[in-house]
Amino acid sequence: MDIIIAVILGIIQGITEWLPISSTGHLLLADEFLHMNVSTEFMNMFKVVIQLASVIAVIVLYFHKLNPFSPKKTRAQKIHTVELWMKVAVACIPSAVGLFIDDIVDEKLSNYIVISLMLIIYGILFIVIEKRNAHMQPRITKLKELTYLTAFAIGWFQVLAMIPGTSRSGATIVGALLIGVARPVAAEFTFFLAIPTMFAASGLKLFKFGFHYTSMEVLILLVGCVVSFLVSVFAIKFLMGYIKKHDFTVFGYYRIILGIVVLGYFLIFA
Repeated sequence: MDIIIAVILGIIQGITEWLPISSTGHLLLADEFLHMNVSTEFMNMFKVVIQLASVIAVIVLYFHKLNPFSPKKTRAQKIHTVELWMKVAVACIPSAVGLFIDDIVDEKLSNYIVISLMLIIYGILFIVIEKRNAHMQPRITKLKELTYLTAFAIGWFQVLAMIPGTSRSGATIVGALLIGVARPVAAEFTFFLAIPTMFAASGLKLFKFGFHYTSMEVLILLVGCVVSFLVSVFAIKFLMGYIKKHDFTVFGYYRIILGIVVLGYFLIFA
């Protein structure tokens, strides 16, 4: 049963990490019905490490775009790729805040009320921002037009995602849209920003948990990671195809509905 649950959680993670609908909110609901025979500490670590598997999907899908040493790139393209990584690095600077408040967030904010409110609030923000943007042209329509200052600003929005229920991709995309970044650019930069961010977050969780696992725990972790990776590949491709013709409004309504469902469920059955 633990392996089956790992598969289900990997599927949930792979989908919800990239769609701006909050992996935390979905995993919270899943926790109510699916219980692994593992410690709470292992479960907390498991949820973060399978996010790292999702990030590896970004590296695979965008390897050429992210590789500054590709022999298929011109010198100018290589320079642009290096600059892209530098902008990602600048955007990661605000995330250092997370090193100091990670335990506080886990202890004080990881509850259904906070998660529900964040789902609803950001759902409303998506709808409001998209209605505003319907009559405006984005200032930044290509990745190379993204300035260091804009990247740094997006990085601060990512910090907001430490609040459970916000959604890392949701916070950064909302922030990017607010400051005039086109949807495809906002989504792609969010993907790339996840690489160092999630490597750091996973490393921190692994360090706190330690490296002493049972054989079953290793198997559970591997299964969850593989499933999360495979599902993420399809989720990323879907999102990039979807936003070429549609906006994020539907995700806003979905978040509001999910937030109400989560809040209602726990108020009734908690």
